[in-house]
Amino acid sequence: MLWYFIVTIDVLLFVFVALTILYMAIYSIASLFSRHINIPPAKQQNRFIILIPSYRQDNSIEKTVKSVLGQTYPQRLFDVTVISDHQKEITNFKLAQYPITLLTPNFHSSTKAKSLQLAINNLPQFKIYDIVIILDAGSIVEPEFLQQMNDAYETAGTKAIQAHRLSLNRDTSIACLDATFEEINNSIFRRGHVTLGISAAICGSGIAYEFRWFKENIKKVSTGWEDKEMEALLMRQQIYIDYFDNIYVYDEKTRRMGDFNRQRSRWASTQLRSILSNIRFLPAALFYKRYDMVDKIIQWMLMPRMLLMGIIVVMSIIMPFIYMSLAVKWWIAFAVVMLVFAIATPDYLVNKKWEHAFIKAPFIMLASLLNITKIIKTKKKFENRN
Repeated sequence: MLWYFIVTIDVLLFVFVALTILYMAIYSIASLFSRHINIPPAKQQNRFIILIPSYRQDNSIEKTVKSVLGQTYPQRLFDVTVISDHQKEITNFKLAQYPITLLTPNFHSSTKAKSLQLAINNLPQFKIYDIVIILDAGSIVEPEFLQQMNDAYETAGTKAIQAHRLSLNRDTSIACLDATFEEINNSIFRRGHVTLGISAAICGSGIAYEFRWFKENIKKVSTGWEDKEMEALLMRQQIYIDYFDNIYVYDEKTRRMGDFNRQRSRWASTQLRSILSNIRFLPAALFYKRYDMVDKIIQWMLMPRMLLMGIIVVMSIIMPFIYMSLAVKWWIAFAVVMLVFAIATPDYLVNKKWEHAFIKAPFIMLASLLNITKIIKTKKKFENRN
């Protein structure tokens, strides 16, 4: 009886793992064939509003504001709004010196969605915008960023485009691993997807929306996982999300293992909530052949990458002590998923720091696997921005 139980668990886990690897392999290979290599200049210059929610980011928000204000794009064609939530008075004083709109809410329960809704509701009625861009506090953009986004928006011909988010720092093994996973996500869930004509995933920062669409739909968002809610709204409205690999947004990566694991637990919780909220749309999406929505729901049903690797490592270690032949498929799965990740990892990341991070990766993955119980306990915490 115990033997049948072990075999059943082994088979079920392996099927789930294998399907996840297959999904990633398809898009990882597709990512090798990039689109939008050359973006032609736009025929017209759109007017932008840049929204920067900042929750207790006193040390990094000013750098973001400076980089946004230093654009080569005509200054008369863009405005900047910073939503400074629970930040120090000295931070707000410094921000007030810049030519921006500064909002200083003090939400009892802070979420990014609330900050964005407040910003939209406080825009001057006489100002007309074409595009809204969301940036995280701590994000840094190049001087040509707005010009590139203007060109990309016209090329895409859709209501939502995602820029390429890159790591600003790789000074520790954790930061290096975080940067690697970020780029793997870019390859599989963005570049690989648009190559095959499927909508890219939103990553919350460096995303541009048509202003009128955003103004109408941000009101429908109510949770702490606003990027996934917006993604689901776009899919349900059959709006394609394009991705541009050559437009960069630089974000600082976490340096400590505890922060890294908490971040992954929060993302896993977001993924679980997304599938529970949207699984009811799958039958209609299949019936009407809305492949973007079908793919998005499947994507949310996949095993999180850290959990995936943790399970593969654990099963590869313990199965030889139970029955050697059961372990072989797990060793093969480990080799295949490493190949998939290698394909999806850009060459510029592979250096001595990456090698050190690679050695530590199994231990970090196991720690994340042990940390998975936090997923069940995050309902209340998730509503408050970390």
